[in-house]
Amino acid sequence: MNWGTELWDQYDNLSAHTQKGIEFLDKYGNFVKERCAIELEYAGKLRRLVKNYQPKRKEEDEYQYTSCKAFRQLLQELGDFAGQREVVAENLQSNVVRELHLLAKELREERKQHLNEGAKQMAVLNSAIGSLDRARRAYERAARESERALEAFQRADADLNLSRAEVEKQKANMKLRSQACEDAKHEYADQLRKTNEAQRQHYEQRLPHVFKQLQDLDEKRIKHIKNFMLSSVEVERKVFPIIKQCLDGMEHAANSINEKEDTQLVIDRYKSGFVPPEDFPFEEQRAGADTTDAAAAHNHHAQLTVRGTVSGNRIKKRGGLLSIFSSNKNNMSTDGKEDYSDLPPNQKKKKLQAKVHELNKQVAQEQAAMEGLMKMKGVYETNPTLGDPMTVEGQLNECCDKLKKLRAQLRKFEELLAEANSQVCAAPLNPAARTNGAAPPPQHPTSIGSNSGSLSRSASESSVSTGTGAGAGGGSVCGAGGRAAGGSPESGLGGELAAAHAEANGDHDNDHESDFDYYYEPDLQPLGYCKALYPFEANGTGSTMRMECGERLLVLETDAGDGWTRVRRQLTREEGFVPTTYIATTLYADAAH
Repeated sequence: MNWGTELWDQYDNLSAHTQKGIEFLDKYGNFVKERCAIELEYAGKLRRLVKNYQPKRKEEDEYQYTSCKAFRQLLQELGDFAGQREVVAENLQSNVVRELHLLAKELREERKQHLNEGAKQMAVLNSAIGSLDRARRAYERAARESERALEAFQRADADLNLSRAEVEKQKANMKLRSQACEDAKHEYADQLRKTNEAQRQHYEQRLPHVFKQLQDLDEKRIKHIKNFMLSSVEVERKVFPIIKQCLDGMEHAANSINEKEDTQLVIDRYKSGFVPPEDFPFEEQRAGADTTDAAAAHNHHAQLTVRGTVSGNRIKKRGGLLSIFSSNKNNMSTDGKEDYSDLPPNQKKKKLQAKVHELNKQVAQEQAAMEGLMKMKGVYETNPTLGDPMTVEGQLNECCDKLKKLRAQLRKFEELLAEANSQVCAAPLNPAARTNGAAPPPQHPTSIGSNSGSLSRSASESSVSTGTGAGAGGGSVCGAGGRAAGGSPESGLGGELAAAHAEANGDHDNDHESDFDYYYEPDLQPLGYCKALYPFEANGTGSTMRMECGERLLVLETDAGDGWTRVRRQLTREEGFVPTTYIATTLYADAAH
């Protein structure tokens, strides 16, 4: 298969074909280039998708479930998958697109050179053909003139009226024309030989050589297109193992989802450790004071809250910034008590276990640091040239003091943990807990808050036996100072049920130690007043309160460092939190000064 022999007369078609071939090469190069752009765009959108669905900091607690962990792993694998698409785009750009551009430029230059050479050979052949045509026309003209001269001589020689001189003149002209015809004939024959030789060389050597070069150029183009396609496939194939690992990771993440484990996590997260209350007892209607006492107990029960179940009227615990904007509804403590006494028993136990574990780690670290310092001091004492032992003494003292503090904290939290364990273990067996408890013992004097006017008692204080509590009162529901004692938001115990149970059991529960916290919060006394500098819209969670610019509000609690102040609207007595920077506050103590 040779273009020079098979297509010897298709110069123009071969020129157009090679041009179309290079244009097709450019077209394939543009295809690969646009594919690289699509791959990069795809990878970029995948990465943006992964970034948008990454868990936020406020959602970290929700990502302890297996389904959420699997989703996070899937996002990570998808990010790696996007990275492989970027690798494909980069390799195609460097190995295919750039090489295609250089090859197309090189083929254009080679084709131009070959076509110029072919045009030059065509010009040589056309020049020879032109010379042959001129020689042929000269020979034809000389032959005609020779023939006319011969006819004129013959006529003159036959005419007897002409002189001898005239006849000789015609004879000489005839010979001259015959000689010119012979010369033109020889020149034509010579030019014909040269032209035929040039034509044979043109169609047998020169033009086939040009066509062979064009054929090699076109085959080179086709071969490189094949190689580029194979390179594209190889680029894809190289990332397949990693993509397969990404897909296997996604599959493993999906298979790691365990609905039973998630169910247990929900139980561990939200379990309070309390037992459900028994049925409400029938209240016998009595005359006079008894009815009043029952109504008071009922009103008191309505004011109390059971944490995680029922909310009482107008009782709000300050949760700070996180409780305002967070969607976390895990019933965990928000007031930051060090001993976690505000939490339900089960949650308190978990928090204490985590704290003990953390302290154990810190103690181990400090012990290791102390051992290192002791070894260093021993080396310095053995070889004073290495350093002064006294330089380590200060660090040792600091380490010892820190270790003592950590051990004291560890002992404290271990005692709290042991107490919490005993409470959690004893709760299901405690008949008082099953029936929402006996009447609570009198409050410890130190548990009465001076600022908020609330009455609370922590779990550690509730273990103190009071001896003469509810038994002497014959089932009274009032505690120290005449205030009604009942279940706190943490304990889930109702004051009315506690009073009924105490009334039914008499003095049986006098020596019983309460394992729960009791919380009661009447209306807070204003600490001052404030004026709204800017308008503020509540976020709809129930913790914040809307206010208008210039509005005057009562201050119930000052900013505790979280940027929020608790206020009350004087007419509607609506309470809530507003940004501290949005108000100008004047406290009554400051006004008195």
